Amino acid sequence: MCTQMQRQTDLMTEPSKCCICLDEFTNPASLPCGHCFCLGCIGEYWRIHGACQCPLCKALFPTRPQLKTDQTAQTEDADGTLKAGEVPCDFCPAKRRAVKSCLVCLASYCDAHLEPHYQSEDLGRHLLINVVKNLEGSVCRVHGKQLDRFCRSDRTCICSMCAQTEHRGHHIIPINKDAAKKKAKLKWRRMKLQQAIQERLSKVEKIKLSVDRGGENPKDSWAQNKELVKQLEEEISELQRKNAELEQLSQTEDNLHFLQRFLHTAPS
Repeated sequence: MCTQMQRQTDLMTEPSKCCICLDEFTNPASLPCGHCFCLGCIGEYWRIHGACQCPLCKALFPTRPQLKTDQTAQTEDADGTLKAGEVPCDFCPAKRRAVKSCLVCLASYCDAHLEPHYQSEDLGRHLLINVVKNLEGSVCRVHGKQLDRFCRSDRTCICSMCAQTEHRGHHIIPINKDAAKKKAKLKWRRMKLQQAIQERLSKVEKIKLSVDRGGENPKDSWAQNKELVKQLEEEISELQRKNAELEQLSQTEDNLHFLQRFLHTAPS
C-alpha cells in the first residue's frame, strides 16, 4: 500500500521543467487542472491550437481561464540592464528587455507586460512574434500582417495576403531565403570594391615612385602627373565611402530590415 501511494505521489510531483519548451520555467503559470507551464508557452499553445486545453491531461476550458502566475520566478536581471542589441519593453519605465512583439498593438513587451496577451481573451488573438526593432516597418500597411515574403517581380517585401492578391502569380520567396542570397551578393560586391581600392592605391604609389626617380626635373614630372593622382585619390575616397556603407549594411541582423535597407543602399 505504501509503495502504491509513493508512486502516486511521485506522479503528482510538480515537474522542474515546462513540458512544452522542455526548459526551466519562465514566469510559471498554473492551469485550473493543476498543471504548470511557462506563461508564454501555454499562451502560444492556445493561440496556435485555437482552444484552451491542457497539453498534458487534455482538460478543455470553454473560456480562457485566469492563470495563476508567480512574477518572482522571472529570470530577468535584477538591475534590468539591457545588453547590446536587445530591444527595450515599450511599457517599462526601467526599460527591461522585451521578449515578444505584437503585430496588432505594434509594441514590444517584457515578460511582465506581456502577461495580459496570454490572460485576456481578446489580446490572446493577437499575433506575437520574436521581438524586432522598428516594428512599424515590419508590418504590411495594407493588410496589417507581418512582412515575411519577398516579391522578386516587384522587388518589394510583402505579407501573406499580398501574395494572394495584388502579387498573385509573381515570383515570391521567403524573406530569409532572399536575404541569404543578397548577403552573399553583398559580400562579393565588397570584395570587388576592396580590389578596386587596392588597384588605385598601387597606381598612386607607382606614380609617386616614378616622380622620385624622375632625374633632373622632378617638379616637371610631378606637374604632369598631379591631375591623374588627384583623380585617383578622389576615386579611392568614393570607393572607400561605398565600402563603409556596404559594411554597415552587412551588419544588419534582422533579415527583413536588411532587405529593406539593401533595396535602397545597394540596388541591383
